[in-house]
Amino acid sequence: MARYTGPVCRQCRREGEKLFLKGERCYTDKCSIERRSYVPGEHGQRRQKLSEYGVQLREKQKVRKIYGVLENQFRRYFEMADNQPGITGENFLRVLERRLDNVVFRLGFAASRNEARQLVRHGHFLVNGSRVDIPSYLVEEGEEIEVKDSSKDMTRMKEILEFTSQKNIPEWLEVNFENKNGKVLREAEREDIDIPVREQLIVEFYSR
Repeated sequence: MARYTGPVCRQCRREGEKLFLKGERCYTDKCSIERRSYVPGEHGQRRQKLSEYGVQLREKQKVRKIYGVLENQFRRYFEMADNQPGITGENFLRVLERRLDNVVFRLGFAASRNEARQLVRHGHFLVNGSRVDIPSYLVEEGEEIEVKDSSKDMTRMKEILEFTSQKNIPEWLEVNFENKNGKVLREAEREDIDIPVREQLIVEFYSR
């Protein structure tokens, strides 16, 4: 299955809520969910009644879209979480939060996870001083992430920091905007993860 390359805002409309996939645009009146809050397609404005399975599926698809993960990798993350002690749903979200592209976004070095994924792929970040260009790299507690020296003066990086320096940084992370680096202080707890998700529905979906 190839990565989705269609209109990004269409994915938010499909889930019926903002997924904040386009960074700055999502906070303006140009956001398509503000203008057309119904599901895309010919029958989008009809009332839809989902089955129990449909509700679980939509929740899974929503989280996949938020983190930008394909199905096979998404399932592997779930299996990883299921094999860990504790609550599977919370473990699952913690694994997703540890992705390097997500950490870069959470630190404020990208306006969206999609942009963070692209910046990581292009080699703009170092982890513990070493170049890492794999968005799915799982960051560990204590690891430091920094913008590569040659990328610190990029026009886009300055624009990003001007936009994101005002946002709240999660307590499990530490960031220095002046030096353009950050650190993972600990694993994210459930209360640190602010995405609108009912993870238990995903657990039920994969437990069918």
